[in-house]
Amino acid sequence: MLRVGTCGWTYKDWIGPFYPQDIKDMRGKWLEYYGEFFRTVEIDSTYYSVPGERTVAAWIAKGKRIGDFDFSLKMHRDVTHSKILQDAKEAAGKAKDFEDQIIKPLAENNLLGAVLIQLSPRFKKHGPPVDNNVDTLRTVLDALKVDDYDYVVEFRHRSWLDESGKEYADELSDMLKERNVAVCIIDSPYFPRTKEATANHSYVRFHGRNFDIWWKKEKDVTDHRINRYDYLYSNEELDKWVPKLKEMDSVTDKTRVYFNNHGKAKAAKNGFYLMDELGIPHKKKDIHIREQFTLESF
Repeated sequence: MLRVGTCGWTYKDWIGPFYPQDIKDMRGKWLEYYGEFFRTVEIDSTYYSVPGERTVAAWIAKGKRIGDFDFSLKMHRDVTHSKILQDAKEAAGKAKDFEDQIIKPLAENNLLGAVLIQLSPRFKKHGPPVDNNVDTLRTVLDALKVDDYDYVVEFRHRSWLDESGKEYADELSDMLKERNVAVCIIDSPYFPRTKEATANHSYVRFHGRNFDIWWKKEKDVTDHRINRYDYLYSNEELDKWVPKLKEMDSVTDKTRVYFNNHGKAKAAKNGFYLMDELGIPHKKKDIHIREQFTLESF
């Protein structure tokens, strides 16, 4: 199974390029409209706040109406960017609570894709909270139902890589393989595109390639890009991924691909092109990208 989607769907700047004007003020209808074109979505909002029962119930109801659809979602930041830097057991407890409250209901309704544990860039292989944080991550994962749900870890510090700086250290890879937890494969300016397969499922995220502004805190007022994710992949850049993704799909049961370059619906445009190249059927839609320039640009 190979599915392509975007990271999130509730972007106001998608009105026009993706969402029609007649539903611009009806955000409750956006997900089902999105579901006419994509079979999966990554929920990013769960990183910022834990949704309540009503929100989860609404996702479930809409997902069922769409049909043949699934939600992947990010683990809450209290686990990945706070507790995991302080105490492994506390992080594990928070992760288990998130699993019970959010992940389990989606899974029980056959709407769960994968669960992304996107780690803090401050979470390094060697402390804090302990000298070897493979043990910390092991503690967190062992609190979760990794046999029942597809878990994915996105590493954001190069200390997790081996001496070559291109693949993950053996100790880490072995631990993940034992638990069937995938490593997130990333296309971005901040991390190498690793090839390691540690699970029977795979997960790819496209963050864009704005190398020049990725680490800048202030953006030039003459720059038309709204943020570091505002990047449109060229067809040639995506073409190079097609054989890689087909290979992933041939060796794993499920391959999920998400575009996080969400500015002005560029993620949706790139998603459509990639699905076409991969031979994934989908409803057609033309997305015209028009860059917005500030007055200082002229």
